Amino acid sequence: MTQHRINTGDHPPIKQYPRCLPLARKEADHLVKEMVDNGIIQESSGPWASPIALVKKKDGSARFCVDYKKLNEITKKNSYPLPRIDDTPDALNRSQWFTTLDLKSGNWQVEIRLEDREKTAFTTGQGLCQFKVMPFGLCNAPATFERLMETILRGLSSEACLVYLDDIIIVGRTFEEHLNNLRKVFQGLQKANLKLSPKKCRFFQKEVTYLRHVISAGVKTDPDKIKAVVDWPRPETIHDLRSFLGLCTHYRRFVKNFSTIARPLHKLTEAKSNFNWTEEFEKSFNGLKQALTSSPILTCPRTDKDFILDMDSSNEGIGAVLSQNIGNEEHVIAYFSKRLGKPERNCVTHKELLAIVKSIEHFHQYLYERKFLLQTDHVSLRWLLNFKEPEGQTACWIQRLPKYDFEIQHRKGTSHRNADALSRRPCKESRKHCTNAEKKFGMETDISVKVLTTTTADPLSSCEIQKAQKTPTIKPILEKKLNSADRVSCQEIAPESPATKRYWALWDSLHLKDGVLYCRW
Repeated sequence: MTQHRINTGDHPPIKQYPRCLPLARKEADHLVKEMVDNGIIQESSGPWASPIALVKKKDGSARFCVDYKKLNEITKKNSYPLPRIDDTPDALNRSQWFTTLDLKSGNWQVEIRLEDREKTAFTTGQGLCQFKVMPFGLCNAPATFERLMETILRGLSSEACLVYLDDIIIVGRTFEEHLNNLRKVFQGLQKANLKLSPKKCRFFQKEVTYLRHVISAGVKTDPDKIKAVVDWPRPETIHDLRSFLGLCTHYRRFVKNFSTIARPLHKLTEAKSNFNWTEEFEKSFNGLKQALTSSPILTCPRTDKDFILDMDSSNEGIGAVLSQNIGNEEHVIAYFSKRLGKPERNCVTHKELLAIVKSIEHFHQYLYERKFLLQTDHVSLRWLLNFKEPEGQTACWIQRLPKYDFEIQHRKGTSHRNADALSRRPCKESRKHCTNAEKKFGMETDISVKVLTTTTADPLSSCEIQKAQKTPTIKPILEKKLNSADRVSCQEIAPESPATKRYWALWDSLHLKDGVLYCRW
């Protein structure tokens, strides 16, 4: 199977000193031990070393990051092509049934070539470790992963399935054809010993979202592309209304009779006016939203044109507009707006950098492997991106950008109202709901393909599945389920492995049939 290579030519090894982790030493040591126990990393005695950074996740736990910026700079880039997002959905037009699959921690399911492992080495100040599997942050990782997936699914035509990195869609004109195609994909994944993320999989659907398109009997634009404008809540203050009008004014040259349509709302912003919303204002508001989300402002992406990404941040959120220059005019491809959670709002210094990362990753399928122009009204961004020794959250954000090829262009705030308005877009839900959303955290689970592919027509027998479930991970849960239908206490499960505890968390969804443990999804 494919192994990831890191070709640095004749460049001498790069050794960087560990960064200060004053309050996170114990957490870092714990995460390193956990990765050693899970076979992700091993001790290293090589000459390479990259620094690490720890970042808090939404649930309060830490995410372990290695800063491979300098390693990526000397790595020869892999030219293996990714499928074009705008070409892919055309192959799905005649299908009626759809299933989408997502691999669990896809990078960690790919081995690093033995002689290249030492290049992934990192230090926490307590020794040197290196990755046995492909870590996140390496510049050629997406190309390696795409080659792996296309190798696994080789022989299956586009009328059976399509793959884009770890996103797989299986189709079929009839249910029987779809089930057969699904089985072939599972057999390929099983042979390669790859695991899925069940919560991100959707089985036997008549309509799914795949690569920013809504796929059904035909292909249509994903509503998410225009959701930021379509769901723009009715302004409740003059400040909110001025933000909305700022976005509209940016594209006024495309809107016939713009002044007439927008006149009622402009009158409402006058200082002496009472903010009393009427049917006239509602009609003007909806008319402008309709204009922003239809032709000629909104258009389909073209492969022969470069992308332009306008982004901005505010105390409330971040906003971005993806567009292309067609006929000497910028036409919108998609809008993006995201409300910032409390931890993100507190990150005052580098909020602009957060906006870059979130915006680019949101439009990943459009921007990856394509040079694009990033437009911003923040003059400090070039300084932020060229930090010599970034630490903590800043280091992790910067690490996520080297795989993208872009040029930063500064422009005045008066010319940047489209992204600015989206960053200040009011939150439709209540503050209480938004606060709750920040705390929401779902546990991911590792389920082997063998368990997921079991059907009455599956070639695996009950005996084979029983044998496969006698692993140290599943066996303790299986035995406890056989002895009692009641969930065992957390004290009883405490000595077990983290993977076993994940199954314990799913206790109420697990059931036994003929000695085989199943999970209801």
